[in-house]
Amino acid sequence: VQLQASGGGLVQAGDSLRLSCAASGRTFRRDLMGWFRQAPGKAREFVAAISRTGLTTYYSESVKGRFTISRDIAKDTVYLQMNNLKVEDTAVYYCAADRNAILTSGLPYSSSEENYDYWGQGTLVTVSS
Repeated sequence: VQLQASGGGLVQAGDSLRLSCAASGRTFRRDLMGWFRQAPGKAREFVAAISRTGLTTYYSESVKGRFTISRDIAKDTVYLQMNNLKVEDTAVYYCAADRNAILTSGLPYSSSEENYDYWGQGTLVTVSS
């Protein structure tokens, strides 16, 4: 059972990047899916989450309006479109799945990494000034 995150790289401030998270080994179509990130020397933090239907999304205040989470249920893949990237967005980005979430889990629940059962290996995003 794996979540494979990809799409990271080195970009300049103001650029865009799209991360992907593909599932293998089991389907994650019915899971709450989230993106978290960990900057050097800092704790991992919530970025965004999306309900299993894709109709409800949650964002941290630091990325709201710049990042968009989406999912392609048929492809069992979740995306994180990141626009207007800032130096402070530099981090390893992880995707995660929560198989026990209810349909409308709410931001407090969706942003808590303790609720997620499966984690991808992370993809590095570096934003230069």
